[in-house]
Amino acid sequence: MDYKSLPTPTSCYADFCLIPIGTPTPSVAKEVASVQALIKDSGIKHTMHSAGTTLEGSWDEVFKLIGQAHSLVHQSGILRVQTSLRVGSRTDKKQTAEEKVKRVEDILAGEKA
Repeated sequence: MDYKSLPTPTSCYADFCLIPIGTPTPSVAKEVASVQALIKDSGIKHTMHSAGTTLEGSWDEVFKLIGQAHSLVHQSGILRVQTSLRVGSRTDKKQTAEEKVKRVEDILAGEKA
């Protein structure tokens, strides 16, 4: 098999939490805000939550954006950046993060009836 020509999945969702290490204060809100501005400017579908951000798009676009987020934080003077990451892909259907949540909420609503 020619592994070099193996494609990446056409779409994915990635839940990531970027952690700047060595900031002058315990707060990382400034760094998070700069990353959110980058994400917003990218045009990639995203949802920020209290412990990170979910990105939805092509594998290559999503991972490029996470790499750019690292570079952006490094450019602000932070020497070390760590990211915690969960990634999913599927080939049987296209499903947004909102649809995934709604599916579970619908099941829960049915149990209450």
